[in-house]
Amino acid sequence: MTIIQIISTLIVLAGTFGAINYLFLKLPSAIGILIVALLASFAILFVNYFNPQIGILSQLVKFVDNIEFSEALLEGMLAILLFAGALHIKIADLKLQIFPILLMATIGVLISTFIIGFGFSWLTGTPLIFALIFGALISPTDPVAVIGILKQAKLPNSLETKIAGESLFNDGVGYVIFLLLVGIAFSIDGHNQTSLTDILILFCTEVLGGALLGAGLGYLTFSLMKRIDDYSLEVLLTLGLALGGYQFAIFLHLSGPIMVVIAGLFIGHVGLKRGMSSITRDYINAFWKLIDEMLNAILFLLIGIKVLSIAFSADVIFIGILTIILCTFARLASVLITVSILKPFREFSKGVVPIMTWGGMKGGISIALALSLPDNEWNYMILSATYIVVIFSIIIQGLTISKLATYVK
Repeated sequence: MTIIQIISTLIVLAGTFGAINYLFLKLPSAIGILIVALLASFAILFVNYFNPQIGILSQLVKFVDNIEFSEALLEGMLAILLFAGALHIKIADLKLQIFPILLMATIGVLISTFIIGFGFSWLTGTPLIFALIFGALISPTDPVAVIGILKQAKLPNSLETKIAGESLFNDGVGYVIFLLLVGIAFSIDGHNQTSLTDILILFCTEVLGGALLGAGLGYLTFSLMKRIDDYSLEVLLTLGLALGGYQFAIFLHLSGPIMVVIAGLFIGHVGLKRGMSSITRDYINAFWKLIDEMLNAILFLLIGIKVLSIAFSADVIFIGILTIILCTFARLASVLITVSILKPFREFSKGVVPIMTWGGMKGGISIALALSLPDNEWNYMILSATYIVVIFSIIIQGLTISKLATYVK
């Protein structure tokens, strides 16, 4: 199939499944589309099991395999989703919560990576370096699907900012840690050892370099937009900043996610206030809200139909259930340690630990990273466990976080 045919099919499916959810399930849009896609996938698997000669499964698996999920997300969708999220974060709120956010996005991700890595190695017999890779790709949170639910639960603004801000930054940090560990794992196989100093330098270069590039490109785009009063052109400039800046960061071997988050924060805080007219501001806000919701719908659709191309065994499903418990414990430990470090210096909202723990959902980036791994004998275990954890996280945590928030606040 051509790229246009694939995109057209995905848009039709996302719209159809979204309509089914809206009319019958009435769940939050992204979660509802995921559930309908999963139900459709399971129905196809059921029909194929009893009547395999139809051949429908093989055709659909071929279609799903034609979709480069990892490349589509990491090379395009992620830039737009992160920019859209950063664009609507208020800098004033972010400043008040910056220390918890940065600690959770750095120390919290590292703690989670090591706990999951050692635990997953013990559970499955996976070599430690590959288990740590799994820890790195499954640790970043993706609470996009539950932000609306959290708002409905009327959480304190500080808690909403922590969850949203952390998800924006820990995606970038987790991605860098993942790339470093993959480099170490395959340099070990090639007998090309990398020192701890080299790793730290590379980490700082990617993260800090990405942040500086984001600030620089954000300022250049803002300066250009100040000279222009054409809302269609200014919308195009912000889209170019997100997509082009992300690719430029990758070309320079810097963190694309960090770059696009910083650029989005700059445009959202400075650009919207000082660099554009009120009409342009309305169009940019509407454009990025619309494209964010559309891409989220397609992303969760992709997660739902990806089950068709993953062959699950009973043993792997059991390991996946144990991994859910392991990931939840790791998340709890990272939240507890971060809160304990900061508690002598600041106050926290009631219920911050359980809500931050249960609200730390995993998402599409984890699946994309698992799919991007170079071929090795542990890929199947890592991908299967990742998929099971992500599905549980989005559906179960996503649909219960509001009740938990209401109960503990």
